[in-house]
Amino acid sequence: MFSFVLAATLAATPAPRAATASGTVVHIPRLDALQGVTAFMDRAGQNAALMRPVVWFAELHPFLSLDPSQPETLTRAGIDPTGPLTVSQRGNGRISCTRLTDPKAFQERAAAMLESAGSKAEVKPTTSGGITSVSVPRESGGQAGYALKGQEACAFASSGGGFVDDGQGQVLLKEASRLVGKAPKADARLAQLPGVAYVLMPERGMVVGVDGSGSELRLEGTATELPLPPFQAAGTSPYGAMKPEGMLVSRARVAPSGVAQAVGGVRASIQQVCPACPSAQVSAVARAVAERLTGNVVVVVDSVRSRPNLRTPEGRFFAPRQALAAEVTDAAAMRTALAPMAKFPGARTLEDGYALDVQGGTVFVRLKGRHLVLGNDEAVAQSLMTGLPQEGAKLPHAVDFTVDPKRLSRGLNQVSLMDVVSQQQLATLFAVGLELGPLLANSERISGWLDSTSGGAHRFSSTWKLPAAP
Repeated sequence: MFSFVLAATLAATPAPRAATASGTVVHIPRLDALQGVTAFMDRAGQNAALMRPVVWFAELHPFLSLDPSQPETLTRAGIDPTGPLTVSQRGNGRISCTRLTDPKAFQERAAAMLESAGSKAEVKPTTSGGITSVSVPRESGGQAGYALKGQEACAFASSGGGFVDDGQGQVLLKEASRLVGKAPKADARLAQLPGVAYVLMPERGMVVGVDGSGSELRLEGTATELPLPPFQAAGTSPYGAMKPEGMLVSRARVAPSGVAQAVGGVRASIQQVCPACPSAQVSAVARAVAERLTGNVVVVVDSVRSRPNLRTPEGRFFAPRQALAAEVTDAAAMRTALAPMAKFPGARTLEDGYALDVQGGTVFVRLKGRHLVLGNDEAVAQSLMTGLPQEGAKLPHAVDFTVDPKRLSRGLNQVSLMDVVSQQQLATLFAVGLELGPLLANSERISGWLDSTSGGAHRFSSTWKLPAAP
């Protein structure tokens, strides 16, 4: 019985025909199962051209036009609409593997497309060792072709080179031939994730399952290389009963071994905006604070300031109006740990903590009962303190987060072209604002969670929700 169950499990486990040395691999176990994701993309694409299905479908094959939402486009090319597809993106090109229902129809369509791509060589298949293959130069550069054996085909296109053979086409042909030459191995990581499509990034140790419907897109994945501290298991948090309100609200239960790492990131940010603060004393206060925290924390980013100066470190620090609250083990001991701040340049003593006037704004460090509150905006810090619940509640995951996409859209709009010219690091935010801003403004909610798993890895999930369809 055990062997039967094991065999059934392995048979159901996705098995990508993934090329070696791939930076990104996309695996779709059944092409005809993408309707939900396509429905979301159709709606999202009304506000963001990048999200339109036609944009993504163009990446599924190196030279054939495939549209999984229209099975006839697959069958005309001899491709099985109920079969799998695996796309491997490598530094020297792309390989796409599909299952065929009609190898002859596939070869005819491939020859027509390769000829229309400007090949000056005859598209003439050769067969060796049971594998039929084609490799021809393309006018746009590089080589393109396929390897075929039985009902399996792996097509490829190399990058660069023009009609000059730089050897990369033959490298990809060899890899495509290897992929069709043997059955792929089942990938147990994919079987553990829900999804109708999977994205694998081997160098980052990340695997993501993708699913969706007309009103939401769902992602769930695992990662081994996220630059995050370890987290505690799900449990009661003093912030568990809080109602998320803001551009971003996140609650977390950081493991004791990760508290110092988390506090270290905050210390580095404060040191950057207060270079006059003695680094040894700042580090000493950070260590003392970390020793008196339980690991329970909530972060609130209310919004982005209007027209912030993003061209300086302090401008970027104060651009998001934010505050965090962290549970302390002993309020009296925490007051002692914070006491050296009174002597920092620009420090003002408050009734419940300190205000640190630095270039670009003021950092507030305050205590309310057993909560340490740190913020770069007085109103946001005060609002967080006022909204702290009297009793805790259970968090189902170690970390959860909620994003208000409309506020995020307005925040991204604060990144100007001149900011990008001055700071190339802001180019991504500027591009996201231009491309996804309208979609975010017409979205309902983005939420998700994260848990730590064995060996320092993490499991995470995110849902992007659009308003109900009219």
